[in-house]
Amino acid sequence: MNYKKTTLKNGLRILTVPMEGTQTATVMVMVGVGSRYESEKQAGLSHFIEHMLFKGTEKRPTAQSISEELDGIGGEFNAFTSKDKTAYYAKVDGRHVDKALEVIADIFLNSKLEQAEIDRERGPILQELSMYEDDPRRSVGEEFEKLLYGAHQMGRNIVGYKETIKNFARKDFVAYLRKYYVANETVVCISGKFDEKAVIKQLQGYFGKFEKGAEAKFKKVSDKQTVAGVHLKFKKTDQTHFILGARAYHQNHKDRWALSLLSVILGGNMSSRLFIEVRERRGLAYFVHTSVDTYQDCGYIGTQAGIEHKNLGQAIEVILNEYKKIATQKVSEKELQKAKDYIRGRSVMGFEASDDVAMFFIDQEMHKEKILSPKEVFAKIDAVTSGDVLRVAKDIFRKEKLNLAIVGPHKNDKKIAQLMKF
Repeated sequence: MNYKKTTLKNGLRILTVPMEGTQTATVMVMVGVGSRYESEKQAGLSHFIEHMLFKGTEKRPTAQSISEELDGIGGEFNAFTSKDKTAYYAKVDGRHVDKALEVIADIFLNSKLEQAEIDRERGPILQELSMYEDDPRRSVGEEFEKLLYGAHQMGRNIVGYKETIKNFARKDFVAYLRKYYVANETVVCISGKFDEKAVIKQLQGYFGKFEKGAEAKFKKVSDKQTVAGVHLKFKKTDQTHFILGARAYHQNHKDRWALSLLSVILGGNMSSRLFIEVRERRGLAYFVHTSVDTYQDCGYIGTQAGIEHKNLGQAIEVILNEYKKIATQKVSEKELQKAKDYIRGRSVMGFEASDDVAMFFIDQEMHKEKILSPKEVFAKIDAVTSGDVLRVAKDIFRKEKLNLAIVGPHKNDKKIAQLMKF
């Protein structure tokens, strides 16, 4: 899978990734800022802007006119905001890639940001915030990062606070866009079926006059920890949801490949150690999963589960035992190879979809030191040894790096802290 990178004079980067055997094309525009770039008063502004860019341009004056145009060609379109990036995309029949490019460029560059629309959109965003609050399986992730990063921007909910959402005015949106939505912080990726020369020319026309700006900067986190951390959010729920994990590595760390394999072996699929121990052998949870999250300056590994309230202590004990085991005993070559084959298999299936391919390349361009091809990524994974996995597990799974976030009807954090024996 080959890609071409074209950099315009203003610093905007264009990635084109032609794909054989697909009839679709995905257009994705990503700007390298998200909620961690906000001040306390701006909390939630990145996410609010994501909503507002679908509310109308001069050419397409309403949200309906934008959606009707993309619906009219059978396109899928959406956007997302994270802590370090915001992206807008459309996936269409390859015959309509020109239209997708035009619409996505138009909303990104020419949105009107009308005050009446801002006032109207507060309601849906406040409801979105309430929806997440009512979903402990989702909100426990926010609580875990709050435990890790505290008052830092990384510890804050991406959607923001009710108070900030209610008080944003048009001038706040305009100032934020002028500062951060600039050419040198933006990457455009087109993957799938398209005419490469024509697409690059079209994008040069849309983005050629897009203004440059200062490099976006963020406040780094302090990733130091001396004792295990516990955070409880009391909520009357039918299940207790928790994440038990540890501080790990940033997204360009040399051991990220071993860490990804470690997470698969522990709880990445239905034959993983924790899925078998927690669900199949003990019947403690329907959902249990281990994953890795990484950012430019920090990262963590965590195991999440939803359980009966009375089984919290047992579930934590089982997970900690598996953490201890993998940090003291080498995984077998068979188990390691199974994890490698799993990552390769899942990746290959994803690479058949133009939207997954676009995300694979644009995310690397935005945050990684260099873009690796799928072949190069697989080579990095294949090079990991059982000794590497053991070394990484020993480094990460230490008591002073452990953290536990819980959402459920629990109050005695001292009693729960005693469960963190390692």
